[in-house]
Amino acid sequence: MSARIIHGKALAASLRARVAERVAALPFRPGLAVVLLGDEPASIVYVRAKDRAANQAGIAAHTIRLPAATSEEALLTQIARLNADPAVDGILVQLPLPEHIRPQAVIEAVDPDKDVDGFHPLNIGRLATGEPGFVPCTPLGVMKLLAEARVALSGARALVLGRSTIVGRPMAALLLAANATVTIAHSRTRDLATECRRAEVLVAAVGRPEMVRGDWIAPGATVIDVGVNRLADGRLVGDVAFAEALTVAGAITPVPGGVGPMTIACLLENTLTAALRRRC
Repeated sequence: MSARIIHGKALAASLRARVAERVAALPFRPGLAVVLLGDEPASIVYVRAKDRAANQAGIAAHTIRLPAATSEEALLTQIARLNADPAVDGILVQLPLPEHIRPQAVIEAVDPDKDVDGFHPLNIGRLATGEPGFVPCTPLGVMKLLAEARVALSGARALVLGRSTIVGRPMAALLLAANATVTIAHSRTRDLATECRRAEVLVAAVGRPEMVRGDWIAPGATVIDVGVNRLADGRLVGDVAFAEALTVAGAITPVPGGVGPMTIACLLENTLTAALRRRC
């Protein structure tokens, strides 16, 4: 048996095209501000990709680059300016931040109505209680991939491997809202492999290359690999041993080309939503 591949590129392109079509019909141009501290290569690549995708969709995107030595106070002042700028509908502060800056202080400084990353505690609370708000882009993209692949979630046993506030916890909340029976597993989970084997839907988001082996996967399970890890030889791999999983799973996302493209597409959708809520 060879698993069905759930590709993210085509679905992301379709979503980006729909966003662009809706933006073109607006009497104004939505604005997205991205704040980048320092010169971390991966962050620079991600920010350039976001900036390019936004502008291609008709969103006025601009990146504010600050030195890595920028103080927390100066960064919070910059965020306050963006909060007050009527031309800015969405604000994204690229993570990770330099060690001297508290990420939570920065996340909480962003206006929740401009929080297109969906990280603000108010938006996290809205997600947990089922109220409308901004959903973190990667979990939102995963849900769209599952819907496109017609994966039946209601009543399904779903396991989220990872408990970060950026992916793991909001992912679990979204699956629960879709009526799945959800387990969150992590580094302290006893007999992790057995927990994974119980899952009909497995979402791996731990940031450890090829941690999930083929024999951790239930035959026919749907596997969503959120991890993006660069090996010493330059290859990009996910958190799942793809070649092994391919012979066991029923469906699986590749790395690259699976969840990654959906993250940026959902960022554009969130920015459009922010603009419509603020201006219409």
